[in-house]
Amino acid sequence: MDLKHSRSVKLSDGNFMPILGFGTFASEEVPKSKVAEATKVAIDVGFRHIDSAYFYQNEEEVGQALREKIADGTVKREDLFYTTKVWGTFLRPELVRQSLERSLKKLKLDYVDLCIIHVPMAMKPGEELLPKDANGKVISDTVDICDTWEALEKCKDAGLTKSIGVSNFNHKQLKLILNKPGLKYKPTCNQVECHPYLNQSKLLEFCKSKDIVLVAYSALGSHRHPDWVSSDSPHLLEDPLLKTIAKKHNRTVGQVALRYQLQRGVVVLAKSFNEKRIKENFQAFDFELTPEDMKAIDGLNRNFRYTKMEFGVDHPYYPYSEEY
Repeated sequence: MDLKHSRSVKLSDGNFMPILGFGTFASEEVPKSKVAEATKVAIDVGFRHIDSAYFYQNEEEVGQALREKIADGTVKREDLFYTTKVWGTFLRPELVRQSLERSLKKLKLDYVDLCIIHVPMAMKPGEELLPKDANGKVISDTVDICDTWEALEKCKDAGLTKSIGVSNFNHKQLKLILNKPGLKYKPTCNQVECHPYLNQSKLLEFCKSKDIVLVAYSALGSHRHPDWVSSDSPHLLEDPLLKTIAKKHNRTVGQVALRYQLQRGVVVLAKSFNEKRIKENFQAFDFELTPEDMKAIDGLNRNFRYTKMEFGVDHPYYPYSEEY
């Protein structure tokens, strides 16, 4: 990854992914219109990689923002890199294309740049995002992840998506796909939670060895959504060491957390719905951390996960039972 000359990384399929992306997941209390506005601001300040998902239930708004920015001449469609994700209720091979087509219809786009399997854990198909039984337990489904992958390969061949990848997979689950007989395309990326408290060094090393790009979400800690994140979680952006490094460079802690990922070859997603912070986040390109800074930030790792996905803990494909 060449930070000085290029702001993109070449994927194993030959397509290019911008290394700094804009994340759009918001909790229910954030109005959808705000997501659209923030996406337009992000494009105005220079973000070209926009990350969303069927699960986020905001693709109409995000799509509208993209189309408005294309219509007003700020960007061309081919300048943008848009990611969507196939949610766990669509992992049966016959449903994968349907999920992607639903996203495209909401977005009013002909294709996405990247479509990834959102979680390895299949859930009962249907309109409910988290289908639950009478006891409130999420109803899982039995699907071979390799069959899901094959269906995603067909979506690429059909031109609905340019690249395909996965999210929240551990290295054993990646191996299942990489070793699949008759594999046509390998996953271009694995999007996972990654920040100084969970730096994913082993998974990153594994992905690099297989030419799989690691994409970091919750790179600034987390939005602390009560359904997903426990309230006593540590505040990454309050970390004393990060604050010291930020002060030394006359930067924000958020910029340091993003720059850390860029310098270790990780594509990083920055999420904010605040105009000032969206601008600041894009300035992660404008400075450099020293090797000593990098080493010190490496030392913050405590394998702390904000999003544990406890709903899937009994699923055979629950990803976090493995060390990485």
